[in-house]
Amino acid sequence: MKFIAFLAVGILLLWLAFRNIKFKDLGDSLKQANYYWLILATLFGLFAYLSRARRWMILINPLGYHPTFKHTFYAVMSGYLANLALPRIGEITRCVTLGKKEKIPVDQLVGTVVAERTIDLFSLMTIMVVLLITSGSLINEFLKASIFIPLQEKVFSVFGITSWIIWTFLFLLGALSLVLVIRFKKNLRKIRFFSKMFDIARGVINGLKTITNLKQSWEFIFHTIFIWVNYALMTWVVVFSLESTSHLSFGNSIFILVIGGLAMSAPVPGGFGAFHYFVSRGLAFVEGVKYEDGMAYAILAHESQLIFIVIVGAISFFLMFRKHKKEEENI
Repeated sequence: MKFIAFLAVGILLLWLAFRNIKFKDLGDSLKQANYYWLILATLFGLFAYLSRARRWMILINPLGYHPTFKHTFYAVMSGYLANLALPRIGEITRCVTLGKKEKIPVDQLVGTVVAERTIDLFSLMTIMVVLLITSGSLINEFLKASIFIPLQEKVFSVFGITSWIIWTFLFLLGALSLVLVIRFKKNLRKIRFFSKMFDIARGVINGLKTITNLKQSWEFIFHTIFIWVNYALMTWVVVFSLESTSHLSFGNSIFILVIGGLAMSAPVPGGFGAFHYFVSRGLAFVEGVKYEDGMAYAILAHESQLIFIVIVGAISFFLMFRKHKKEEENI
């Protein structure tokens, strides 16, 4: 049901993205594109994924486990592949895959992934704030017109004037539930379900604590910066595939990176629809690029990485599964 719901949202966003597009002009742009630039973009993407695997290893090491780089990279790519089926399931997939392969408690790995994603969110927000400060009011207007105001209108259209009451009620309910769980923790532990939940929560907290116990903190910072630099380069080089976007600077690619990152966080498989909508509209709104050319850029940037993830992710998952099965047969 979740898959169907998320897929429906993706289809809706795809329809919104393509509804005013002139497909003949879009087809002409794609035919005239220089696809060699996509190879370079894919290479930068590979560098980012390799660096992400190494950074995850640094987070795992304080737990007392030392997975191999090869298995960690395979698990990361398997997770990206799983995200194409259901948003955010990739984080669980890579934890389970690596946990079984390297005999690491999955709940603790989940904690390291939560820490990693928190760092990524903070990095994206930092880039976004710097972008808003340095790029003037035009980008600020785009974010308000395309994201914040429509989102606010949707919330009020669903809940009306009582939306704040509903959110306040939910917050108080959550706070009360937390107080009751803490107050009756010993009694709840006698129930198997709650006992398992407490164990998982403890594992996640231990995983989160790894961020404060890093022995290779400078390497962790380096990889965090290196990942985002490669994401920016991966975003930028695609503009040279189209004559209509080849004038865009590296600074312009930072804007595309931010709105693309926000779109990829939407609850749709692989960012389908959301990425195409926001990037094409963003290029048109801020840089004056035609919708058709902006959509051509979005298709080239998104689908080139999609193909790469499908191929490398499938191979990675197969290698992890095949080796794990052989080990079981030997035992």
